[in-house]
Amino acid sequence: MSDTPFGFGLPPEEPDDGDEGKKKDQESGGGQGPANPFGFGGVPGAGGFGGGPGGPGADNPFAAMFGSLNPNDLGAAFQQLGQMLSYEGGPVNWDMAKQIARQTVSQGSPDGTKDTSVGPAERKAVEEAVRLADLWLDDATSLPSGAGSAVAWSRAEWVEATLPAWKELVDPVAERVGTAMGDVLPEEMQAMAGPLIGMMRSMGGAMFGTQIGQAVGVLAGEVVGSSDIGLPLGPAGKAALLPVNIETFGKDLSVPQEEVRLYLALREAAHQRLFAHVPWLRSHLFGAVDGYARGIKVDTAKLEDVVGQFDPQNPEQLQEALQQGMFQPEDTPEQKAALARLETALALVEGWVDAVVHAAAKPRLSSADALRETLRRRRASGGPAEQTFATLIGLELRPRRLRDASRLWASLTDARGVDGRDAVWAHPDMLPTATDLDDPDGFVHREQIDFSELDKMLGEAADKPDLRKKKDDGEGKGDDAE
Repeated sequence: MSDTPFGFGLPPEEPDDGDEGKKKDQESGGGQGPANPFGFGGVPGAGGFGGGPGGPGADNPFAAMFGSLNPNDLGAAFQQLGQMLSYEGGPVNWDMAKQIARQTVSQGSPDGTKDTSVGPAERKAVEEAVRLADLWLDDATSLPSGAGSAVAWSRAEWVEATLPAWKELVDPVAERVGTAMGDVLPEEMQAMAGPLIGMMRSMGGAMFGTQIGQAVGVLAGEVVGSSDIGLPLGPAGKAALLPVNIETFGKDLSVPQEEVRLYLALREAAHQRLFAHVPWLRSHLFGAVDGYARGIKVDTAKLEDVVGQFDPQNPEQLQEALQQGMFQPEDTPEQKAALARLETALALVEGWVDAVVHAAAKPRLSSADALRETLRRRRASGGPAEQTFATLIGLELRPRRLRDASRLWASLTDARGVDGRDAVWAHPDMLPTATDLDDPDGFVHREQIDFSELDKMLGEAADKPDLRKKKDDGEGKGDDAE
């Protein structure tokens, strides 16, 4: 630990010549008196507010968050700083995350495209594409339609609609960081440092919110629907597409825009069917993420270094630590099993969608093969926003075995038919494992387990106490009547 915990040093000694010495000290830049209470350095135009040889952020620790500060920006900057320090909510400041995500979206994506409001013609095109996609999927899967409505979102609308799901994914990991901030202190210091720990947690929540907001904002410029990463991020029953991103996605594919939209509508509608009619699947996936997150340990050495040198005038330290990542998976059998379950579950979802959509599109779209391969490569590589989440959450939400899973579902279709393939989703214990992805033929020809009788027996056992209780209640009432 540092000799001056949290970066607080001793106050400067009083100059021998009193107030005159203070004045000289301030004029020479040797102190941080009333003329410069926050240590921003310099005055407007003198290199401290985005100018000068140091550039943005050299003398201004808030430049990365607030942008190039000038006198007109100071009010907003201090207001945001006040929000950071006064935050008393959960492990992530989600109000700030939403604000940063919206700001990131408004700046446009790296390719230069800007977010635009969705017009009536685009909404109608999306609705028609989803309606046609659902008709085609009727022949490719026994699961009925899961899209009660079809919506066309702007990037900003995608941010608003998906933040609740991100909260569910990120909060467990962020909570571990907040707890670790207090745990790295010696016990005898924790009581004395209570207010400071509270301030650090507030700022940690703000920094997490900033990073999550930036990642969500960047991801909003990449996604084409509500289920691109294999998790149901949007509201249940809403098949959503982003017209501005679909146009960008298909720009260099030499494929008609209508076919690109229809193929992506097939994928979105297939995801909706799966999550709507496999009721345990959402909790299974989110539970796998949570189970993996619980096994992640915070790099306490790195965090202790940050805490030991923490300077309240430089909250950027926490942000930089988050950007570098503090998470290390536990090298235990339990953690490896949790990761295998999660990766297998994501691969099975994406593999099923890939197989079903290909079966529906292949006879009808000449570009089906090209679009399929493009989407596979896109999911396998991931974008910059997914890499950001890998740093923040310690987890890559990518189906590493997508092709293996797709082949397994196709083999199941050949061997058991569409109904037999989709029946595997009836119970989580019937799903293929990572070992089954290595030997799909062995899984395909294995005798199926019928859980219907077991479920019936469990249901009857659960009902019996209620019947007994009703009978006892009836007898008791009869005795009272007598």
